[in-house]
Amino acid sequence: MPLAAPPLMREHRLYQADFLLRGYGFTAGELLSGPGDLALDIDPKLAWALGNRQVFPLDLNNADPALIARVPGIGIRTTQRLVELRKQRRIRYEDLTRMRCVLAKAKPFIITSDYHPPHAETTSEFLHHQLRDRPQPQQMGLWG
Repeated sequence: MPLAAPPLMREHRLYQADFLLRGYGFTAGELLSGPGDLALDIDPKLAWALGNRQVFPLDLNNADPALIARVPGIGIRTTQRLVELRKQRRIRYEDLTRMRCVLAKAKPFIITSDYHPPHAETTSEFLHHQLRDRPQPQQMGLWG
């Protein structure tokens, strides 16, 4: 009997974790703090943010660029653009919209000059439930 193939989401999460290790300065210990497996329902960057709520919400107008890059929904290029923008003026929520940040993920973790998360004390469990990836429907196989 053939072994069942691992879920494709596991491969995707490993790819995401590898990208975070090489591009964002995460360590393996930061991403695997727990039973040793990556969560399949949330991405590794979001899992790290939920496990380190003491760091957030992060004021984008004066935070260290390395920390801004760790905000879910904000990437390396957007971080660089935000750092350049804040040399000219204060960062506003509208700026994040224009830069196409994934605001659904970023909103609970950021502060701008005109935005504060409404529930800064929202629990990690609640955010995990709200921000998790919805399971994709599985196509049935023809033979088994």
